[in-house]
Amino acid sequence: MSERPLMLLDSASMYFRAYFGVPESVTAPDGTPVNAVRGFTDMIARLVTEHRPVRLVACLDLDWRPAFRVDALPSYKAHRVEAGRAGDEVPAGVPEEVPDTLAPQVPLIMEVLAAAGIATGGAVGCEADDVIGTLAHREASDPVLGVSGDRDLMQIVRDAPPVRLLYIGRGLNKAENLGPDDVAEKFGVPRERAGAAYAEMAMLRGDPSDGLPGVPGVGAKTAATLVGRFGSWAELLAAVGDGDARIGAGPRAKLAAARDYLDVVEPVVRVRTDAEVDLSRDDVLPASFADPDRLDELARRWGLESSVGRLRKALDAAASS
Repeated sequence: MSERPLMLLDSASMYFRAYFGVPESVTAPDGTPVNAVRGFTDMIARLVTEHRPVRLVACLDLDWRPAFRVDALPSYKAHRVEAGRAGDEVPAGVPEEVPDTLAPQVPLIMEVLAAAGIATGGAVGCEADDVIGTLAHREASDPVLGVSGDRDLMQIVRDAPPVRLLYIGRGLNKAENLGPDDVAEKFGVPRERAGAAYAEMAMLRGDPSDGLPGVPGVGAKTAATLVGRFGSWAELLAAVGDGDARIGAGPRAKLAAARDYLDVVEPVVRVRTDAEVDLSRDDVLPASFADPDRLDELARRWGLESSVGRLRKALDAAASS
């Protein structure tokens, strides 16, 4: 097994952070904002420089609000849809509200990745989380490092073969490199199944940012305590109705009142490990740009010379290490 990882990027998580982290005053020669493109490209260059991946996939949201999750829980991400739909029934597959000056930058980001020779990966009807979960689950030759600002992906961590999450929720400068020990210590879940237990804790606790109500009256600490008393989600659910002494009277009443939610939430929160992922190209980190002329053209047109230069330097250094 290589010591250098397969790096899996949560692309949307990264370019949203780049967009809000780099001023819109960063523009192309014609005045078009390119702050997300510049920031995203710089993030990749820095990640390659610091972590020296041997393989790299930029994972995509082909459906940011999949039907299988919405069918189970209609509130899932319902508050994130485009303005004007807030009070309506929101179907799966509708566009997420994206700032007007970010939307045109996303196709340009895809062009930069293609010309650089960096693989993208997506799965029809799935989120980038599911792509990352699937690629991490099936990887057997290299350690895996996921990169995301989405804390749900803490559930992918494992010991063997090793999978870690570089959590960038507070930015790259404050990134946390998390494995099972770290997730267990941080959230009070059992170390031996930290990833799965984190997901179960999240089901109980809820997450307003994803439209997950959780169990009313059950916070993160109680959720972690409950999860730690059982070996699986199925075992915990079975205990709710059978008088198991591991659940006190107060928590039992709260769980029983939320039974309809508990019965449907698991596929909403768990990332898939069986998605049909399509890669745009081989995932080996390119030693040089796949289409340098095209990338130079994009750099000149959009004022990306410095960012492209940093990416070239990062690839050169990784290839020689």
